[in-house]
Amino acid sequence: MSRVGKKPIELPEGVTVTNDNNTVTVKGPKGELVRTFNKDMKIEIEGNIVTVVRPSESKEHRTIHGTTRALLSNMVEGVSKGFEKSLELIGVGYRAQKQGNKLVLNVGYSHPVEMEPEKGVEVEVPSNTKVIVRGISKERVGAFAANVRATRPPEPYKGKGIRYEGEHVRRKEGKTGK
Repeated sequence: MSRVGKKPIELPEGVTVTNDNNTVTVKGPKGELVRTFNKDMKIEIEGNIVTVVRPSESKEHRTIHGTTRALLSNMVEGVSKGFEKSLELIGVGYRAQKQGNKLVLNVGYSHPVEMEPEKGVEVEVPSNTKVIVRGISKERVGAFAANVRATRPPEPYKGKGIRYEGEHVRRKEGKTGK
């Protein structure tokens, strides 16, 4: 039995969940998220508690039970608190700035890299070497942060690049001369 799938989801104050033929809408103080789940899963809403029930013990139902519950829980957390990822730019001359809605990165290429966040994702640049990605969808925030990091991932010799805040980059020893 899925331990994650069995856990009920408690709704914080100000969050409402509606289920229309397994298309779940979660509304809260930060916004609204809509997602369609597998037709086999039963999503039950009783007061301020949401539970996910699977119809049988088949392998397919067991695999999507915990995933459905986790996605629903992330939707509830997103509309109540929101999600945030912090990135650090490490390297001489590496800097970030915000021009309008775009994030402009100077990370050692011959040209600046411009990235525009999708709807529902906000970017903040508190300093030249720090970028904060915020939003209500955990999936979108994580995907945009991963795309920013992918423009110049940290390299193991000098540690230069874009990394998540608190990420440990395993360093390698360089070549030794004769």
